[in-house]
Amino acid sequence: MTGVPDSPVAVVGGGVVGLCAAYYLAAAGLPVVVVERSGLGSGVSRGNAGWVCLSHSTPVPAPGVLRYALRSLGQPDSPLYLRPLPDPAFARWLWRFWRSSTPAAFRRGSAAIAALNRPTFDFFDGLRDAGVTTTLTRPGMVHAFLSPAEARHHLEVQRELADVHYPMPDDITTGTEAHLLDEALSPRVRAAYLVEGEGVVDPEAFAHGLGEALGAAGVKVHENVEVTGFRTRGGRVTALTTVQGDIPCSTVVIAAGMRSPALLRTLGHRLPLQAGKGYSFSVDLDPAPRHTLYFGERRAVASPIGATTRIGGTMELSGNNNRLDWRRIVALALASRHYLGPWFDDPDDLVSLIREPWVGGRPFLPDGLPVIDRLPGYANAYAATGHGMLGVTLGPATGHRLAEYIRTGNRPEALAPFGFDRLRH
Repeated sequence: MTGVPDSPVAVVGGGVVGLCAAYYLAAAGLPVVVVERSGLGSGVSRGNAGWVCLSHSTPVPAPGVLRYALRSLGQPDSPLYLRPLPDPAFARWLWRFWRSSTPAAFRRGSAAIAALNRPTFDFFDGLRDAGVTTTLTRPGMVHAFLSPAEARHHLEVQRELADVHYPMPDDITTGTEAHLLDEALSPRVRAAYLVEGEGVVDPEAFAHGLGEALGAAGVKVHENVEVTGFRTRGGRVTALTTVQGDIPCSTVVIAAGMRSPALLRTLGHRLPLQAGKGYSFSVDLDPAPRHTLYFGERRAVASPIGATTRIGGTMELSGNNNRLDWRRIVALALASRHYLGPWFDDPDDLVSLIREPWVGGRPFLPDGLPVIDRLPGYANAYAATGHGMLGVTLGPATGHRLAEYIRTGNRPEALAPFGFDRLRH
Protein backbone atom coordinates (compact mmCIF):
# COMPACT_ATOMS: atom_id res chain seq x y z
CA MET A 1 0.00 0.00 0.00
CA THR A 2 1.60 3.27 -1.10
CA GLY A 3 0.44 6.71 0.00
CA VAL A 4 -2.71 7.41 1.97
CA PRO A 5 -5.80 5.85 0.34
CA ASP A 6 -9.01 7.80 -0.21
CA SER A 7 -11.14 5.04 1.36
CA PRO A 8 -10.38 3.57 4.79
CA VAL A 9 -9.02 0.19 5.73
CA ALA A 10 -12.09 -1.64 7.04
CA VAL A 11 -11.65 -4.00 9.98
CA VAL A 12 -14.56 -6.42 10.41
CA GLY A 13 -14.70 -7.50 14.05
CA GLY A 14 -14.53 -5.59 17.33
CA GLY A 15 -12.76 -8.15 19.50
CA VAL A 16 -9.20 -7.78 20.77
CA VAL A 17 -7.59 -9.07 17.56
CA GLY A 18 -9.57 -6.78 15.26
CA LEU A 19 -9.16 -3.76 17.52
CA CYS A 20 -5.40 -4.28 17.77
CA ALA A 21 -5.16 -4.48 13.97
CA ALA A 22 -7.19 -1.26 13.68
CA TYR A 23 -5.02 0.45 16.31
CA TYR A 24 -1.70 -0.28 14.59
CA LEU A 25 -3.10 0.59 11.16
CA ALA A 26 -4.30 3.95 12.48
CA ALA A 27 -0.99 4.50 14.27
CA ALA A 28 0.73 4.06 10.90
CA GLY A 29 -1.32 6.98 9.55
CA LEU A 30 -3.89 5.02 7.55
CA PRO A 31 -7.60 5.90 7.63
CA VAL A 32 -9.44 3.09 9.40
CA VAL A 33 -13.03 2.06 10.10
CA VAL A 34 -14.13 -0.74 12.45
CA VAL A 35 -17.41 -2.60 11.92
CA GLU A 36 -18.76 -4.82 14.72
CA ARG A 37 -22.11 -6.60 14.60
CA SER A 38 -22.64 -6.22 18.36
CA GLY A 39 -20.65 -4.17 20.89
CA LEU A 40 -16.89 -3.89 21.19
CA GLY A 41 -15.43 -6.77 23.19
CA SER A 42 -18.81 -8.46 23.47
CA GLY A 43 -17.84 -11.84 22.00
CA VAL A 44 -15.10 -14.21 23.08
CA SER A 45 -13.08 -11.21 24.25
CA ARG A 46 -15.58 -10.59 27.06
CA GLY A 47 -15.59 -13.68 29.25
CA ASN A 48 -12.18 -15.28 28.85
CA ALA A 49 -9.56 -15.56 31.59
CA GLY A 50 -7.61 -12.54 30.34
CA TRP A 51 -4.24 -14.30 30.34
CA VAL A 52 -1.28 -12.65 28.63
CA CYS A 53 1.28 -15.41 28.84
CA LEU A 54 4.19 -17.14 27.20
CA SER A 55 4.17 -20.42 29.12
CA HIS A 56 0.73 -21.56 27.90
CA SER A 57 0.95 -20.35 24.31
CA THR A 58 0.89 -23.67 22.47
CA PRO A 59 -1.47 -25.35 19.97
CA VAL A 60 -4.38 -27.31 21.41
CA PRO A 61 -3.77 -30.37 19.19
CA ALA A 62 -1.00 -32.06 21.15
CA PRO A 63 0.13 -35.67 21.46
CA GLY A 64 -2.58 -37.71 23.17
CA VAL A 65 -5.22 -34.96 23.18
CA LEU A 66 -7.63 -36.72 20.81
CA ARG A 67 -7.53 -39.92 22.88
CA TYR A 68 -8.30 -37.77 25.90
CA ALA A 69 -11.21 -36.21 24.01
CA LEU A 70 -12.61 -39.57 22.93
CA ARG A 71 -12.64 -40.70 26.56
CA SER A 72 -14.88 -37.69 27.28
CA LEU A 73 -17.74 -39.02 25.11
CA GLY A 74 -20.86 -39.08 27.25
CA GLN A 75 -19.12 -37.18 30.09
CA PRO A 76 -20.23 -33.53 29.97
CA ASP A 77 -18.22 -32.78 33.14
CA SER A 78 -14.91 -33.62 31.44
CA PRO A 79 -12.44 -30.72 30.98
CA LEU A 80 -12.28 -31.61 27.27
CA TYR A 81 -15.73 -32.62 26.04
CA LEU A 82 -16.39 -33.95 22.56
CA ARG A 83 -19.98 -34.27 21.38
CA PRO A 84 -19.95 -35.73 17.86
CA LEU A 85 -22.02 -33.94 15.22
CA PRO A 86 -23.71 -35.58 12.22
CA ASP A 87 -21.69 -33.35 9.93
CA PRO A 88 -19.03 -34.51 7.43
CA ALA A 89 -17.19 -31.19 7.83
CA PHE A 90 -16.87 -31.82 11.58
CA ALA A 91 -15.50 -35.32 10.92
CA ARG A 92 -12.95 -33.90 8.47
CA TRP A 93 -11.96 -31.27 11.02
CA LEU A 94 -11.40 -33.94 13.69
CA TRP A 95 -9.31 -35.99 11.25
CA ARG A 96 -7.13 -32.97 10.48
CA PHE A 97 -6.96 -32.18 14.21
CA TRP A 98 -5.65 -35.69 14.82
CA ARG A 99 -3.11 -35.33 12.01
CA SER A 100 -1.87 -32.14 13.69
CA SER A 101 -1.39 -33.72 17.11
CA THR A 102 1.90 -35.50 16.38
CA PRO A 103 4.95 -34.50 18.44
CA ALA A 104 6.63 -32.96 15.38
CA ALA A 105 3.56 -30.89 14.43
CA PHE A 106 3.11 -29.76 18.03
CA ARG A 107 6.74 -28.62 18.24
CA ARG A 108 6.48 -26.73 14.94
CA GLY A 109 3.25 -25.03 16.02
CA SER A 110 4.64 -24.13 19.42
CA ALA A 111 7.77 -22.62 17.85
CA ALA A 112 5.65 -20.56 15.42
CA ILE A 113 3.47 -19.18 18.22
CA ALA A 114 6.54 -18.47 20.38
CA ALA A 115 8.18 -16.48 17.59
CA LEU A 116 5.06 -14.37 17.07
CA ASN A 117 4.54 -14.04 20.81
CA ARG A 118 8.10 -13.07 21.80
CA PRO A 119 7.62 -9.26 21.78
CA THR A 120 4.10 -9.43 23.27
CA PHE A 121 4.91 -7.68 26.55
CA ASP A 122 6.86 -5.00 24.65
CA PHE A 123 3.75 -4.35 22.56
CA PHE A 124 1.61 -4.09 25.70
CA ASP A 125 4.12 -1.64 27.17
CA GLY A 126 3.92 0.42 23.98
CA LEU A 127 0.13 0.50 24.11
CA ARG A 128 0.22 1.63 27.74
CA ASP A 129 2.80 4.30 27.00
CA ALA A 130 0.60 5.58 24.17
CA GLY A 131 -2.30 6.02 26.61
CA VAL A 132 -4.27 2.81 25.97
CA THR A 133 -5.96 1.42 29.09
CA THR A 134 -4.69 -2.15 28.82
CA THR A 135 -5.35 -3.04 32.52
CA LEU A 136 -2.30 -5.36 32.27
CA THR A 137 -0.67 -6.52 35.49
CA ARG A 138 2.08 -9.12 35.69
CA PRO A 139 1.60 -11.06 38.93
CA GLY A 140 3.04 -14.31 37.56
CA MET A 141 1.30 -17.67 37.20
CA VAL A 142 1.17 -20.39 39.83
CA HIS A 143 0.72 -23.91 38.47
CA ALA A 144 -0.97 -25.96 41.19
CA PHE A 145 -1.21 -29.76 41.33
CA LEU A 146 -2.57 -32.44 43.62
CA SER A 147 0.25 -34.79 42.59
CA PRO A 148 4.00 -34.01 42.65
CA ALA A 149 4.56 -36.45 39.79
CA GLU A 150 2.09 -34.59 37.59
CA ALA A 151 3.70 -31.27 38.51
CA ARG A 152 7.18 -32.51 37.61
CA HIS A 153 5.99 -33.85 34.27
CA HIS A 154 4.25 -30.59 33.44
CA LEU A 155 7.28 -28.50 34.42
CA GLU A 156 9.58 -30.71 32.33
CA VAL A 157 7.39 -30.22 29.25
CA GLN A 158 7.16 -26.47 29.79
CA ARG A 159 10.90 -26.11 30.34
CA GLU A 160 11.56 -27.86 27.03
CA LEU A 161 9.11 -25.58 25.20
CA ALA A 162 10.47 -22.44 26.88
CA ASP A 163 13.93 -23.09 25.36
CA VAL A 164 15.41 -20.15 27.33
CA HIS A 165 12.95 -17.69 25.70
CA TYR A 166 11.25 -17.04 29.04
CA PRO A 167 12.20 -17.91 32.64
CA MET A 168 11.03 -21.16 34.18
CA PRO A 169 11.75 -22.37 37.73
CA ASP A 170 14.35 -25.06 38.30
CA ASP A 171 12.09 -27.29 40.38
CA ILE A 172 8.67 -27.61 41.97
CA THR A 173 7.64 -26.81 45.53
CA THR A 174 6.08 -29.81 47.27
CA GLY A 175 4.31 -30.81 50.45
CA THR A 176 2.90 -28.28 52.87
CA GLU A 177 4.92 -25.47 51.29
CA ALA A 178 3.20 -25.78 47.89
CA HIS A 179 -0.07 -24.07 48.71
CA LEU A 180 1.83 -21.16 50.28
CA LEU A 181 2.83 -19.89 46.82
CA ASP A 182 -0.59 -18.22 46.76
CA GLU A 183 -2.72 -17.77 49.86
CA ALA A 184 -5.89 -18.65 47.96
CA LEU A 185 -4.70 -22.23 47.39
CA SER A 186 -6.00 -25.09 49.48
CA PRO A 187 -3.73 -27.36 51.58
CA ARG A 188 -4.84 -30.14 49.22
CA VAL A 189 -2.39 -28.67 46.70
CA ARG A 190 0.71 -30.83 47.14
CA ALA A 191 2.94 -29.43 44.40
CA ALA A 192 3.23 -26.10 42.65
CA TYR A 193 5.59 -23.79 40.81
CA LEU A 194 5.59 -20.13 39.86
CA VAL A 195 6.30 -18.77 36.37
CA GLU A 196 7.23 -15.18 37.04
CA GLY A 197 6.12 -12.24 34.89
CA GLU A 198 3.04 -13.81 33.31
CA GLY A 199 0.23 -11.29 32.94
CA VAL A 200 -3.50 -10.79 33.09
CA VAL A 201 -5.91 -8.16 31.80
CA ASP A 202 -9.59 -7.46 32.13
CA PRO A 203 -10.33 -8.47 28.53
CA GLU A 204 -13.54 -6.50 28.13
CA ALA A 205 -11.95 -3.38 29.64
CA PHE A 206 -8.93 -3.84 27.36
CA ALA A 207 -11.23 -3.94 24.32
CA HIS A 208 -12.98 -0.79 25.48
CA GLY A 209 -9.60 0.88 26.09
CA LEU A 210 -8.60 0.12 22.51
CA GLY A 211 -11.96 1.46 21.31
CA GLU A 212 -11.46 4.71 23.20
CA ALA A 213 -7.96 5.10 21.75
CA LEU A 214 -9.32 4.51 18.25
CA GLY A 215 -12.04 7.11 18.78
CA ALA A 216 -9.45 9.63 19.98
CA ALA A 217 -7.43 8.93 16.82
CA GLY A 218 -10.44 9.70 14.62
CA VAL A 219 -11.30 6.11 13.73
CA LYS A 220 -15.00 5.59 13.03
CA VAL A 221 -16.32 2.59 14.96
CA HIS A 222 -19.66 1.14 13.79
CA GLU A 223 -21.24 -0.98 16.52
CA ASN A 224 -24.39 -3.09 16.00
CA VAL A 225 -23.74 -3.15 12.25
CA GLU A 226 -23.48 -6.59 10.64
CA VAL A 227 -21.43 -7.10 7.50
CA THR A 228 -23.29 -9.38 5.10
CA GLY A 229 -20.85 -9.45 2.18
CA PHE A 230 -18.52 -7.45 -0.02
CA ARG A 231 -18.43 -5.53 -3.28
CA THR A 232 -15.53 -6.61 -5.47
CA ARG A 233 -13.99 -5.52 -8.73
CA GLY A 234 -10.88 -6.76 -10.53
CA GLY A 235 -9.59 -8.90 -7.67
CA ARG A 236 -10.11 -6.18 -5.09
CA VAL A 237 -12.69 -5.60 -2.37
CA THR A 238 -14.19 -2.15 -2.84
CA ALA A 239 -16.86 -2.03 -0.13
CA LEU A 240 -18.52 -3.87 2.74
CA THR A 241 -22.22 -4.54 2.36
CA THR A 242 -24.46 -4.13 5.41
CA VAL A 243 -28.18 -3.79 6.02
CA GLN A 244 -27.56 -0.11 6.73
CA GLY A 245 -25.75 0.38 3.41
CA ASP A 246 -22.34 -0.05 1.80
CA ILE A 247 -19.10 1.05 3.48
CA PRO A 248 -16.36 1.81 0.92
CA CYS A 249 -12.88 0.51 1.71
CA SER A 250 -9.39 0.41 0.26
CA THR A 251 -8.51 -2.79 2.16
CA VAL A 252 -10.46 -5.18 4.37
CA VAL A 253 -9.35 -7.19 7.40
CA ILE A 254 -11.70 -9.98 8.45
CA ALA A 255 -11.17 -10.59 12.17
CA ALA A 256 -14.66 -11.70 13.12
CA GLY A 257 -14.00 -14.89 15.08
CA MET A 258 -16.55 -17.63 14.35
CA ARG A 259 -18.34 -15.26 11.98
CA SER A 260 -15.28 -15.24 9.70
CA PRO A 261 -15.99 -18.44 7.68
CA ALA A 262 -19.37 -17.14 6.48
CA LEU A 263 -17.77 -13.87 5.38
CA LEU A 264 -14.87 -15.61 3.67
CA ARG A 265 -17.26 -17.88 1.76
CA THR A 266 -18.69 -14.82 0.05
CA LEU A 267 -15.17 -14.23 -1.28
CA GLY A 268 -14.81 -17.83 -2.45
CA HIS A 269 -12.73 -19.19 0.44
CA ARG A 270 -13.56 -21.95 2.89
CA LEU A 271 -12.06 -21.78 6.36
CA PRO A 272 -12.39 -24.93 8.55
CA LEU A 273 -13.12 -23.20 11.87
CA GLN A 274 -14.79 -24.99 14.76
CA ALA A 275 -15.95 -23.38 17.99
CA GLY A 276 -14.04 -24.59 21.03
CA LYS A 277 -16.54 -23.56 23.67
CA GLY A 278 -15.13 -22.26 26.93
CA TYR A 279 -16.98 -21.44 30.15
CA SER A 280 -16.29 -18.97 32.94
CA PHE A 281 -17.90 -17.22 35.88
CA SER A 282 -16.89 -14.63 38.48
CA VAL A 283 -16.93 -15.09 42.22
CA ASP A 284 -15.73 -13.23 45.32
CA LEU A 285 -13.17 -15.34 47.20
CA ASP A 286 -11.58 -14.67 50.57
CA PRO A 287 -8.67 -14.82 50.27
CA ALA A 288 -8.61 -14.00 46.58
CA PRO A 289 -5.74 -15.19 44.36
CA ARG A 290 -2.81 -12.79 43.91
CA HIS A 291 -1.50 -14.66 40.84
CA THR A 292 -3.15 -16.24 37.85
CA LEU A 293 -3.66 -19.89 38.76
CA TYR A 294 -3.55 -23.02 36.61
CA PHE A 295 -5.16 -26.11 38.13
CA GLY A 296 -3.07 -28.84 36.55
CA GLU A 297 -5.04 -32.08 36.72
CA ARG A 298 -8.39 -30.40 36.02
CA ARG A 299 -7.15 -27.99 33.32
CA ALA A 300 -9.07 -25.10 34.86
CA VAL A 301 -7.85 -21.59 35.65
CA ALA A 302 -8.48 -18.67 37.97
CA SER A 303 -7.62 -15.04 37.29
CA PRO A 304 -7.67 -11.98 39.54
CA ILE A 305 -9.63 -9.49 37.43
CA GLY A 306 -10.39 -6.25 39.20
CA ALA A 307 -11.93 -6.93 42.58
CA THR A 308 -13.19 -10.39 41.65
CA THR A 309 -11.88 -13.81 40.63
CA ARG A 310 -12.76 -15.28 37.25
CA ILE A 311 -12.74 -19.06 37.11
CA GLY A 312 -12.70 -20.55 33.64
CA GLY A 313 -11.75 -23.46 31.50
CA THR A 314 -13.06 -26.43 29.55
CA MET A 315 -12.95 -27.15 25.86
CA GLU A 316 -16.25 -28.26 24.40
CA LEU A 317 -16.47 -29.31 20.75
CA SER A 318 -20.19 -29.37 20.09
CA GLY A 319 -20.68 -27.13 17.07
CA ASN A 320 -20.87 -23.41 16.52
CA ASN A 321 -23.38 -22.35 19.16
CA ASN A 322 -23.48 -20.38 22.39
CA ARG A 323 -25.75 -22.67 24.37
CA LEU A 324 -24.73 -22.54 28.02
CA ASP A 325 -24.74 -26.01 29.59
CA TRP A 326 -25.13 -25.41 33.33
CA ARG A 327 -23.56 -28.81 34.00
CA ARG A 328 -20.29 -27.44 32.62
CA ILE A 329 -20.44 -24.48 35.02
CA VAL A 330 -21.04 -26.84 37.95
CA ALA A 331 -18.21 -29.13 36.81
CA LEU A 332 -15.85 -26.15 36.60
CA ALA A 333 -16.81 -25.00 40.11
CA LEU A 334 -16.38 -28.52 41.50
CA ALA A 335 -12.97 -28.82 39.85
CA SER A 336 -11.84 -25.55 41.44
CA ARG A 337 -12.71 -26.81 44.94
CA HIS A 338 -9.77 -29.25 44.78
CA TYR A 339 -7.39 -26.28 44.57
CA LEU A 340 -9.24 -23.40 46.25
CA GLY A 341 -10.89 -25.29 49.07
CA PRO A 342 -14.63 -25.54 49.80
CA TRP A 343 -15.68 -22.06 48.76
CA PHE A 344 -19.23 -23.44 48.36
CA ASP A 345 -21.00 -26.29 50.14
CA ASP A 346 -23.55 -27.47 47.62
CA PRO A 347 -23.86 -27.03 43.84
CA ASP A 348 -27.30 -25.55 44.43
CA ASP A 349 -25.54 -22.64 46.17
CA LEU A 350 -23.79 -21.64 42.96
CA VAL A 351 -26.77 -19.78 41.56
CA SER A 352 -26.49 -17.21 44.33
CA LEU A 353 -22.69 -17.20 44.67
CA ILE A 354 -21.43 -16.75 41.12
CA ARG A 355 -21.86 -13.85 38.72
CA GLU A 356 -21.76 -13.59 34.97
CA PRO A 357 -21.83 -17.25 33.95
CA TRP A 358 -20.49 -17.18 30.39
CA VAL A 359 -19.93 -19.42 27.40
CA GLY A 360 -18.08 -18.43 24.25
CA GLY A 361 -17.09 -20.16 21.03
CA ARG A 362 -13.34 -19.69 20.60
CA PRO A 363 -12.39 -20.08 16.92
CA PHE A 364 -10.09 -23.04 16.23
CA LEU A 365 -8.49 -24.27 13.03
CA PRO A 366 -7.61 -27.98 13.06
CA ASP A 367 -3.86 -27.39 13.49
CA GLY A 368 -4.45 -25.03 16.42
CA LEU A 369 -2.80 -22.05 14.71
CA PRO A 370 -4.50 -18.84 13.57
CA VAL A 371 -4.61 -17.67 9.98
CA ILE A 372 -3.04 -14.23 9.54
CA ASP A 373 -2.63 -13.68 5.84
CA ARG A 374 -3.80 -12.08 2.63
CA LEU A 375 -6.62 -13.93 0.89
CA PRO A 376 -5.43 -15.73 -2.26
CA GLY A 377 -6.92 -14.08 -5.32
CA TYR A 378 -7.41 -10.67 -3.68
CA ALA A 379 -4.86 -7.88 -3.57
CA ASN A 380 -6.42 -6.08 -0.60
CA ALA A 381 -8.26 -8.62 1.59
CA TYR A 382 -6.78 -10.16 4.74
CA ALA A 383 -7.94 -12.52 7.47
CA ALA A 384 -6.88 -12.66 11.12
CA THR A 385 -8.83 -15.32 12.97
CA GLY A 386 -8.57 -18.76 14.55
CA HIS A 387 -6.61 -17.64 17.62
CA GLY A 388 -8.50 -20.04 19.89
CA MET A 389 -7.62 -19.34 23.52
CA LEU A 390 -4.75 -16.98 22.58
CA GLY A 391 -6.66 -13.98 21.23
CA VAL A 392 -5.76 -11.67 24.12
CA THR A 393 -2.15 -12.83 24.31
CA LEU A 394 -1.54 -12.66 20.55
CA GLY A 395 -3.81 -9.70 19.75
CA PRO A 396 -1.15 -6.95 19.82
CA ALA A 397 1.45 -9.09 17.99
CA THR A 398 -1.10 -10.06 15.35
CA GLY A 399 -2.27 -6.48 14.88
CA HIS A 400 1.26 -5.08 14.69
CA ARG A 401 2.54 -7.64 12.17
CA LEU A 402 -0.61 -7.50 10.06
CA ALA A 403 -0.46 -3.69 9.90
CA GLU A 404 3.15 -4.00 8.72
CA TYR A 405 2.06 -6.49 6.03
CA ILE A 406 -0.72 -4.22 4.78
CA ARG A 407 1.39 -1.09 4.90
CA THR A 408 4.47 -2.48 3.11
CA GLY A 409 3.04 -5.30 1.01
CA ASN A 410 5.72 -7.64 2.40
CA ARG A 411 4.69 -10.46 4.70
CA PRO A 412 6.70 -10.38 7.95
CA GLU A 413 8.68 -13.54 8.58
CA ALA A 414 6.82 -14.13 11.85
CA LEU A 415 3.55 -14.55 9.89
CA ALA A 416 4.86 -17.20 7.49
CA PRO A 417 3.53 -20.17 9.52
CA PHE A 418 0.04 -18.65 9.65
CA GLY A 419 -0.72 -18.51 5.93
CA PHE A 420 -3.68 -19.83 3.96
CA ASP A 421 -1.49 -22.19 1.95
CA ARG A 422 -1.04 -24.62 4.84
CA LEU A 423 -4.82 -25.18 4.99
CA ARG A 424 -4.86 -26.72 1.51
CA HIS A 425 -2.74 -29.71 2.52
